[in-house]
Amino acid sequence: MTRVHLVTGAGSGMGACLTRSLVDRGDEVWLVARSAERARELEQVYAGARTLVADLAEPESLAEQLTELPERLDSLLHIAGVVDLDRVEVQSVQQVRHQLDVNLLAPIELTRLCLPALRAGRGTVVVVNSGAGLNANADWTAYAASKFGVRAFADGLRAEESGNGVRVTTVYPSRTATPMQEKVHRQEGRDYDPDRFIQPETVAATILHVLDLPVDATLTEITVRPNS
Repeated sequence: MTRVHLVTGAGSGMGACLTRSLVDRGDEVWLVARSAERARELEQVYAGARTLVADLAEPESLAEQLTELPERLDSLLHIAGVVDLDRVEVQSVQQVRHQLDVNLLAPIELTRLCLPALRAGRGTVVVVNSGAGLNANADWTAYAASKFGVRAFADGLRAEESGNGVRVTTVYPSRTATPMQEKVHRQEGRDYDPDRFIQPETVAATILHVLDLPVDATLTEITVRPNS
């Protein structure tokens, strides 16, 4: 039986690497795109992939936007994310809310909508978190709050759905060479050298290992750190 996956964040970085691996090995892949134009771009990049148009920045609209979902899912892969560094004294409510919407509320709502398919497929939910989901540093408060929150969501979901055969894994990559990391360096005022960081292909390979784990075990949390 062909394995079926739903992916957010397939357009770049580790999401792009993982989606390419899934498509190349013949799995059925559904990709969430924020606009019809973006959906067409993804369909050109990943031949045979199916797209769903939904804006993760508007989690309250996901149920209305996602009227067609797979009947069975082997995995739901939460890889999309946003970051906007700032100090608490100057950050706006809009800055905080945007990160909470995309990084926390959208994964919660999308998972809720996909639970019937995940139960039918005894699937795996993978939440790509961050080192900021384990430790909060100055200027990272809003982003870290969203990542601490989605960590709690994953833990609670695991407890709720284990009896339904749904596995939940949180992956904590350290700094990874992605467009988001390049943006972080601009906000930090530092030069960006992608060779200094974990490569997105490495994180994608880690997630593939999670997806291919035999059904008798669950990898609840994985932290990916550079060797040096």
